[in-house]
Amino acid sequence: MSTPHSKRVCQLIKLKPTAVDEYIKIHAQVWPGVLAAIERAHMIDYSIHHFPPLQLLIATFKYTGDDFDADMKKVAEDPETQRWWKLTDGMQESFVEGAEGSGRDVPWWITVPEVFRFDGKA
Repeated sequence: MSTPHSKRVCQLIKLKPTAVDEYIKIHAQVWPGVLAAIERAHMIDYSIHHFPPLQLLIATFKYTGDDFDADMKKVAEDPETQRWWKLTDGMQESFVEGAEGSGRDVPWWITVPEVFRFDGKA
């Protein structure tokens, strides 16, 4: 069921083959400060999936706030999240030309468009 006034987001990035085990391990215990920053930014139902044949990471979440860009900027300015990204960015390869890391002007994860949605009955 959709959350009222929510925006769905799907993002992709490539996971380096040498980092698979470590990436999965650290995501079993994401730092509380990172989770708090995500929550403060009105992001809910957040998940990351791994598709091994293409080494894709697929992140999906719902955004329920009123100013997506401002909330994402707040996440990028959060010191704990910056430390987390310093750890995880080295495990990833961006599909975005000119991307240098999370929280910068050029997005690190590429956002992909939704082509179909069926919410069904509540």
